Amino acid sequence: MIQCKDCEYYKQDEQGRRVFSCDPFYNIKEPECLMKWQLLRLDLLVSHYQTMLTWQSKMAPMQDKILKYVKRELDDIDEADRWKVEDPEEPQ
Repeated sequence: MIQCKDCEYYKQDEQGRRVFSCDPFYNIKEPECLMKWQLLRLDLLVSHYQTMLTWQSKMAPMQDKILKYVKRELDDIDEADRWKVEDPEEPQ
């Protein structure tokens, strides 16, 4: 099995990050390369998901406040329109 660092499609940029120019639909060398490529994509998905969770945890208090405000406004509207749907009380 060829190592990625020995492959012609592998480069390292100025900051030391690994750059892969291989494309599994076009220029893959070995079947193991496809598995490595899938692992890289999976790692990317997980890191993006973790970033999204961090952002959502920061937004959660603001979302709670907005939902409470909207619920209060909807309750006020329902209370104001209640006279339209209630039957008038009949004297007995």
